[in-house]
Amino acid sequence: MGTVLRNELIILSKDIPAWSSTEFSWCNTSDPKLQKIFFENVLSIKQSVELSTRLLCNTFYELNSPISQLLPKMLPVGPLLTSDEQTRSTGSLRLHDSTCWNWLNEQLVVTAVFSQHQFLELALGLELAGKAVKESSLDLTNRSFAEYPDGFKGKVASWGKIVEWAPQEKVLGHPAIACFFTHCGWNSTMEGVSSGVPFLCWPYFGDQFHNRSYICDVWKVGLRLEYDENKIVSRHEIKNKIEKLVSDDDMKVNSLKLKEIARKSIEKGGSSCKNLERFVQHLKK
Repeated sequence: MGTVLRNELIILSKDIPAWSSTEFSWCNTSDPKLQKIFFENVLSIKQSVELSTRLLCNTFYELNSPISQLLPKMLPVGPLLTSDEQTRSTGSLRLHDSTCWNWLNEQLVVTAVFSQHQFLELALGLELAGKAVKESSLDLTNRSFAEYPDGFKGKVASWGKIVEWAPQEKVLGHPAIACFFTHCGWNSTMEGVSSGVPFLCWPYFGDQFHNRSYICDVWKVGLRLEYDENKIVSRHEIKNKIEKLVSDDDMKVNSLKLKEIARKSIEKGGSSCKNLERFVQHLKK
């Protein structure tokens, strides 16, 4: 807990991406009270893991086999996705705005970008890229609606759709989605992998940085957004990365391969299905 004195790489295995000591969750704030909360939360998780006999994880073996080998208690049973009948994504307490679905149905196949964050540079970068975009506009950092550039909403009407809260998993599975603009939270990562869409990665907290390393360096299904000298992801960086991503055929192929592996893992005889069956047998003992 406290300020990291040195930026050092942490390496658990040659098969697991390294991460920086500055990326620990308690290092993402200068508030000592928040640092304490985050640090104690990590300790609590560690203690729970040590007390457990099995750990059910929302992943599949083929995606994280080196981690599964390091953690014998770990039982990958994912991807855990919602059914078509549900109206909320897993973990979401907000009702979705379904009007975005009708808009997506009017778009060409693989021409839309789905973004979770809305900042000035993001809005202008998407406008520069000229891609159809479906945006969730709620800024979760202050629980208020994001502020758009003057005139932006009027201009976006011809090529984009803004809603308060989107059915993320359903949207990602739509054939019009070209890529997923994401903070790289694990549930979102699993939804993107299961939908077979490439990622534009903009992490800002905790495990999101490590998830980005898997997405970009291991699975090769996404691109990093880089900060400029002012610590800003510029509109030009966003535009260039969108254009690069949607034109990268290899990344599209990799994304679809992962989607197929994810699908097979939860089918009868798949790795996740077998692990869930093993867990049920464990409970019966």
